[in-house]
Amino acid sequence: MTSAELLEHYGPRESMAYDLVIVGGGPAGLAAAIRAKQVAASKQQEISVCVLEKGSEIGAHILSGAVIDPIALNELLPNWQTLGAPIETAVTADRFLFLTAQQSYAVPNWLLPNCFKNHGNFIVSLANLTRWMGQEAEALGVDIFPGFPATEIMYTPAGAVGGVITGAVGMNKAGLPSEQFQLGMELHGKYTLFAEGSRGHLGKQLINRYALDAQSDPQSYGLGIKELWEVKPEQHHAGLVVHTAGWPLHNDTYGGSFQYHYGDNLVAVGIVVGLSYRNPYLSPFEEFQRYKTHPHIRPTFIGGKRIAYGARAITAGGLNSLPQTIFPGGALIGCDAGYLNAARIKGSHAAIKTGMLAADAAVAAIAENRAGDLLKAYPATFKTSWLYQELKQTRNFKPWMSKGLYLGTVMVGLEQKIMGGHVPWTIHNRYADHECLDPAAQHHPIKYPKPDGSLTFDRLSSVFVSNANHTENQPSHLTLLDQTIPVALNYKTYAGPEQYYCPAGVYEYLERDGQVQLQINAQNCVHCKTCDIKDPSQNIIWLTPEGGGGPNYGAM
Repeated sequence: MTSAELLEHYGPRESMAYDLVIVGGGPAGLAAAIRAKQVAASKQQEISVCVLEKGSEIGAHILSGAVIDPIALNELLPNWQTLGAPIETAVTADRFLFLTAQQSYAVPNWLLPNCFKNHGNFIVSLANLTRWMGQEAEALGVDIFPGFPATEIMYTPAGAVGGVITGAVGMNKAGLPSEQFQLGMELHGKYTLFAEGSRGHLGKQLINRYALDAQSDPQSYGLGIKELWEVKPEQHHAGLVVHTAGWPLHNDTYGGSFQYHYGDNLVAVGIVVGLSYRNPYLSPFEEFQRYKTHPHIRPTFIGGKRIAYGARAITAGGLNSLPQTIFPGGALIGCDAGYLNAARIKGSHAAIKTGMLAADAAVAAIAENRAGDLLKAYPATFKTSWLYQELKQTRNFKPWMSKGLYLGTVMVGLEQKIMGGHVPWTIHNRYADHECLDPAAQHHPIKYPKPDGSLTFDRLSSVFVSNANHTENQPSHLTLLDQTIPVALNYKTYAGPEQYYCPAGVYEYLERDGQVQLQINAQNCVHCKTCDIKDPSQNIIWLTPEGGGGPNYGAM
C-alpha cells in the first residue's frame, strides 16, 4: 500500500511541532542540537529542538576509525574533558607505510605532508563519543527519539521543506498492514536539518529535487570496513596511528588501510576502498581480509581476538563535489552534504563544525520569526571558516589519487608538502562511481584466499559481530526499480557485482530450475549504502527499515 492509501485508511497521523527538527543523531546532528540550545540560552530565547535517530540508540549506527581532531569539539564544548567525554588516548606516533605483497616501506615523518600528521589528535570510539554528545544534548533540553527513522519529507504548498514523517511499523513482507501496524508521526519544523551521514536517503532526494549538485563535480565515495580487535599487550602501542597505501589494492584502485591503537589493548583496523574502482570482481571485504595477512601486519593480530565488525560508505569528494547545502526550509550538514576531508581521513570535526554553523543560522532566523526560507548565513559563514580553508587546500586529493597510486602520490606530495595546499589549479572528477565499472569481460576473476577463522573471516561471521538485526516480517528496505535488471544487466554484463561489493552477504546470485536469480538477504544489511552508490544502473534504492533495525555498534 502507498503512503497515501495508508493515511486514508488509518489516519490521521499524530503530529508534533518543533522550531528545529534534526534528522540523524550522529556528530553533526547532535552538534547542531547542542549549539542551537546554547545560542538560544545565551540570548534568553526559547527554542524547541528534536533529533530523530534510526538506530536503536544513539551511537548504534556510528562507525568510524576514528582519529578525531578536537578543534570543533573545543568550540562546541570547551570543557569536554571535565564533562567526561570518552576521549582518552592521544596520538603519540604516526607511521605511513607503502606496502608490496611481501615488504613495507616507511615514509620518514619529515617527508609527510601536514594532512597525514596527527599530533594533537585523539583516537576514540566515535560511537561512544556520540552517545556522550547525546547525553549532553538531552541535558540541555533536546528531545531525542532513537528508533524513529525519518522516511518521508513534508513539503509546504510553497515547495519548502516543512518537516519529516517517521516510518510506519507493523508492515508485513507483502507491504500490507499487520495487526501491529502503526502509522508514523509527523514532525513539523520551522527548519529541518538533515544529518543522516553518507548517502542519506532523504538527503539524496533533496539534492535531486532542488538540483543542489548542478554546479558540483559528481560525488565520490569510499567504502570503509573496520574491525575492532583486542590484541596481546606486547603488540599494543597506545597512541600509535598506522596508515598504509598500496597492496593489497592494485595501483589503479584508490584506497588505503589504518590501524589505531587505543584503550585497553584495543586496535581498530580497517580499509577504505574508493568506489570508483573498475574491476567488477573486486571485493573490498576480501581485500581487507587479505590485508591482514601481510607479513608486516599480521603479527599485531596473532593471538588476539576480533570483537566487532562494521562497514559504512564515506562521502569523499570534498569541496569540489560539495552540493549547495541549503534549500527552502532546511539544510544538509555533515556527511549528508559531504564535508569529509579525505586527505586527512577525517570527517567528525567537519560534521560538528557544520552542525554548529547551520544551528547558528537557524536560531538567528527563528529569532526573526522566519520559517521555511533559505538559511543563507550557513554557507556564508562556512566560506569564512577554518573548515573551508582546510577543504580548499586538499580539494585535489581525491581527484589526484583516483588517477593511480604513483601519479597521485607524486602530485599530492607536490601540492601538500611543497606548496602547502596553496595551488592555483583545481582537478575535477568527471564521473560518478557507478559509471566507472567495466564489463566483466575486460577483467579476470580475483581468487581470494579462504578465511581461517582466526585472522581472516567470512561475511556471515562478520555480520554476526556487527549485531545486525532486522524484524524479519517486514518489507525489504533494499528495493529494485526494475526486477529484471539484476540478471539481464548486472549478472550478464558485470558478473553480478553486488555479490562482491556488499560487505555483508546481502546479495547472492542463485540458480533455481536452471534460471539465475538474485536473492536479497536484507536482514544481513549493515546500512553501509554501497549498493545504492555502486549499482551500475542505479536500480538499487536503499530505504530505511523499521526503527531500530540494522547494526548495533558498541564501541565502534
